[in-house]
Amino acid sequence: MLALKLGMSIGGSNRPMGAWTPASEGTDLVAWYKNKEGITLNGSDVSAWADSSTYSHDMVQATASEQPAYNASTGALTFDKTAAQSLQTTSQISISSDFTVGVRLYPSAVNVIVLGDNTTNNEFFKISNSTTLRFKTDGTHVDITVNDGNLSDDNYLVVTRASNVVSLYVNGTLQTDTETLEGTVDIDAIGVRATDANPYGGIIQEVQIYDSTSAELTANINTYLSTL
Repeated sequence: MLALKLGMSIGGSNRPMGAWTPASEGTDLVAWYKNKEGITLNGSDVSAWADSSTYSHDMVQATASEQPAYNASTGALTFDKTAAQSLQTTSQISISSDFTVGVRLYPSAVNVIVLGDNTTNNEFFKISNSTTLRFKTDGTHVDITVNDGNLSDDNYLVVTRASNVVSLYVNGTLQTDTETLEGTVDIDAIGVRATDANPYGGIIQEVQIYDSTSAELTANINTYLSTL
């Protein structure tokens, strides 16, 4: 059941005034789960992660056993794969054309969903193994193979789609492999897809989602995530 529990709300930022932030992109920023911001705690676990964009796609989890643990010093949410821990929103994010997704994460397992649609198995971003990211939409998937980096490490990833060409950056490095996939991207969960399949295990510190892409935006996101 998706419902927001009352709890302690915490936040904070040490980024210099005037620096680029995701909010600089205005309405192109469709969801922002910001490091150390918008967190509501149920004890030491996260019951909600507020969307710092203007769209209010707040992620929540009412079931205590499925709430990820929180580290206040790093802003890291740790998801227990065996408990199928996740955060979900009733306000689905839907993008039909170009997009950019940035994530700071450190998975403890592979074959895990980072972002997905918990109403269907047909929409997700998944770390399939240490060298493969799978992106699936409208029932069709592509696999992007990493040639520089290890997806099982502490990484910041940026996935872009420009005119249906899907590209992946790992720690700021554009990977050689690109794939082509059209279709509408639907996201309403961090850590699972439908029926809680392939639950995520490990740390997630930040998620940014945009309905646009450009070289400048990608560079800014990579720089921003590298500082977390």
